[in-house]
Amino acid sequence: MAPPLIQLKDIALTFGGTPLLTGVELTVAAEERVCLIGRNGSGKSTLLKIAAGLMEPDRGERFVQPGATIRYLPQEPDFSGVATTLAYVEAGLGPGDDPYPAHYLLQQLGLTGDEDPASLSGGEARRAALARVLAPSPDILLLDEPTNHLDLTTIEWLEAELGSRRCALVLISHDRRFLSNLSRITVWLDRGQARRIERGFSAFEAWRDEVLAEEERDQHKLDRKIVAEEHWLRYGVSGRRKRNVKRLAGLHDLRQQRRSYRGAAGKATLTASSGEKSGALVIEAKGISKSYDARTVVREFSIRVQRGDRVGIVGPNGAGKTTLINLLTGALAPDSGTVRLGANIDMTTLDQRREALDPHATLAEALTGGRGDHVMVDGKPKHVMSYLKDFLFTQEQARTPLEVLSGGERGRLMLARALAKTSNLLVLDEPTNDLDLETLDVLEELLGDYQGTVILISHDRDFLDRVVTSVIAPEGDGVWVEYAGGYSDMLAQRGADLRREAPKVAAPAKEARDTRPQPPTAAKRRLNFNEKHALETLPKTMAALEETIAGHQAKLADPSLYARDRKAFDEISAALVDAQTKLHAAEEKWLALEILREELENG
Repeated sequence: MAPPLIQLKDIALTFGGTPLLTGVELTVAAEERVCLIGRNGSGKSTLLKIAAGLMEPDRGERFVQPGATIRYLPQEPDFSGVATTLAYVEAGLGPGDDPYPAHYLLQQLGLTGDEDPASLSGGEARRAALARVLAPSPDILLLDEPTNHLDLTTIEWLEAELGSRRCALVLISHDRRFLSNLSRITVWLDRGQARRIERGFSAFEAWRDEVLAEEERDQHKLDRKIVAEEHWLRYGVSGRRKRNVKRLAGLHDLRQQRRSYRGAAGKATLTASSGEKSGALVIEAKGISKSYDARTVVREFSIRVQRGDRVGIVGPNGAGKTTLINLLTGALAPDSGTVRLGANIDMTTLDQRREALDPHATLAEALTGGRGDHVMVDGKPKHVMSYLKDFLFTQEQARTPLEVLSGGERGRLMLARALAKTSNLLVLDEPTNDLDLETLDVLEELLGDYQGTVILISHDRDFLDRVVTSVIAPEGDGVWVEYAGGYSDMLAQRGADLRREAPKVAAPAKEARDTRPQPPTAAKRRLNFNEKHALETLPKTMAALEETIAGHQAKLADPSLYARDRKAFDEISAALVDAQTKLHAAEEKWLALEILREELENG
């Protein structure tokens, strides 16, 4: 086993009452790719700060291999004391480091280096912070929510960049696709402790469910044992009680074990308050256009949105996603063309502008408007404490000022406010921001069961694939096109990845002007990161599946298996069919990609 670059041993930390971390272990060796998973508030960011040496635990040891360089990406970068983004990035270089990567990475990320840090948008600040940690080519990268505020173009660029580097990675992210493509090891931070599996995030959710189910079985066994021991204590002979002091002490230990057990965190209960049904036609836009000064943001766009549709809008920051959604919902008038809203539309919008909330107001006041102790949910009063519990807030947090909430907690609060209103049209601007994976699962279920229509903006590829029925994407010069299906379906139909959009990451201004939108042709098509990765990994996957199939077939070749163990025979038969199905799908995908690669290489 390779020696660790960084190692945390027996880390413990308590803020207030319940311990945040208790005996946590984290080991990262060279080139390992670790994703750190856990609920909002479970201590992921705190543990990363301890690993970076920025926070001292109450107990525990931190070891860093001598000479190893570490770079840490915080959620909120500090730009104080620097005049330009270039100065900020160069300040992260070590003695003797080449300054060229600082210039190169800023250019790749769409920045010039002359920007004033005080005037940066959230996405620009995140790109500058990424350039700062990537420029020194460190041995270990500790990244806390690296995809926050990034558009899809930049996320895919970052994914490819990190995938090509040989440094060790520790990632915290709510972006499933990003984690699945990059991680090889998963560390689950749960109830103050860390569990580790030597597999990437794609295997995490099934493994987590197995762990929690096993825990539940163990607690059930413990409860039964306590009942049996208590029965013995109550109804046993008096003299036996006196002699079995050890057994009585064991019962006390069992009770203490039961009392100290911290059950798994509950599941959020998200319910959208559905109003009356809208008409079959929800929105009809015909030839709408919108320009600002000399720039056309939307050009002659037409769409019909029917009741029950789930429409996703994607594109780079600055492409005009918010303008388009405002045009479609009637919040903004088009320069030309018409927008018609259907009959009986009851619209609710999720406002992601956190500054719209009073930071000094409490959670309860934010939900009730400072009036009484009840929230109107679906037109009926519900006690604020009960409603907060549905969104995983504790009773103590009801009087907590909003300024101390984490990003994920604020995201849940915004959802709670929006979903309390009756609606048959939900308009969601980045609803997944800062939500933990469990809450994301529940949100996906909610949108799947919602009886009305959904229009949303998102940069989360996996969320889009799971939720939407069509995707609207920009083609440049104000042209927007609707594609059937999710994000992956859009890429397959489009014949190119999002890097051909404008504004274009990793391209200077002159080059961006030269790449005017043109009809997609095979000559301009390039394999994207996922296609290249699939071409490299699918042969190994197919070989492994063939070995699995051969093993199952060898077991089924035993003529006595059916009579001896019918259950095992059925299980192996089902596993064989499943493996054969997966192999067929992998072969089809590999063949299609290989044909595509040859076509592109031959022009």
